[in-house]
Amino acid sequence: MILGLIATAVRDGATQARACASLGLDPRTVQRWQKCPDSDDLRRGPKTRPANALTADEEAKIIALSTAPEFVGLSPHQLVPKLADMALYVGSESSIYRVLRRRKLLRHRDRSRPRTHRRPRELVATGPNQVWAWDITYLPSGVRGRYWYLYAILDVWSRKLVGWAVHDVQSDALAAHLIDATCAREGVGRDQLALHADNGGAMKGSTMLAKLEQLGVIPSFSRPRVSDDNPYPEALFRTLKYRSAYPDRPFALLDDATQWVAAFVRWYNDDHQHSGIRFVTPSQRHAGLDSAILARRAEVYRAAKRRTPSRWSGDIRNCDAITTVRLNPEHGISN
Repeated sequence: MILGLIATAVRDGATQARACASLGLDPRTVQRWQKCPDSDDLRRGPKTRPANALTADEEAKIIALSTAPEFVGLSPHQLVPKLADMALYVGSESSIYRVLRRRKLLRHRDRSRPRTHRRPRELVATGPNQVWAWDITYLPSGVRGRYWYLYAILDVWSRKLVGWAVHDVQSDALAAHLIDATCAREGVGRDQLALHADNGGAMKGSTMLAKLEQLGVIPSFSRPRVSDDNPYPEALFRTLKYRSAYPDRPFALLDDATQWVAAFVRWYNDDHQHSGIRFVTPSQRHAGLDSAILARRAEVYRAAKRRTPSRWSGDIRNCDAITTVRLNPEHGISN
């Protein structure tokens, strides 16, 4: 019956792989059935031990060699050619992997351990100036191999660009100065703010860390080479570089780059209706105006629905203010 359904689907234009997928079958299983339609269904595996299976003595020899002091640090990929150089062959790489996996030895068997990087702890913001995230991005200059560097600090709750600067170098001293000035302008007190960043030198330099300690700012860092741990600045930089006003030519002078970024910041903070905060501007949300704006917007939608209810298949657009934003949430929900 199943083969007949698949044959009908293929005759009607579907591929065999798609027809098998819709039935939850592997194409190779179906091909085996088509070759031997009267044979038993062997999807649960053979009922007898394969004639070429490793013997108990061979498995014991693999375990002994894999855990021997001179080989304990080698993976099966390394072990097989190493033994071959000694005129020994105990099994293929896949066979050794299966034996080690079955004995729960498929891990580092010597004292060395790879460095582990735990995901950053969750940071929760329920208002402005509680959690900031910052990063540095490149801006092209007119000289090959030389760049201008945009330092940007983003308030995670409001998405407002609360601090920024453009320099010709990456420096933890310059970053520390920017953080200091931004905290003063925003009126940030001790133990009020958590600052998340990547693992670059400007982020973890001694001058920067000393400044954070002096200000009472709690540092937080992404895992190395994991951009998803710092998503808000990454999204900001994408908005910046994909904006239609982004120049086609490099910035010849540092002042040119600074002036362009200043205009972008004004647009981003004061005109840009951000999709992540119910399409209010970052400045409006940072100032606490978003709830009233969203309430008025909801009244407009309700009035429109009352006038022409037949045009509304469901409720109005969600205009509830977002009260909590999570950076690196434990369960994958950001707000």
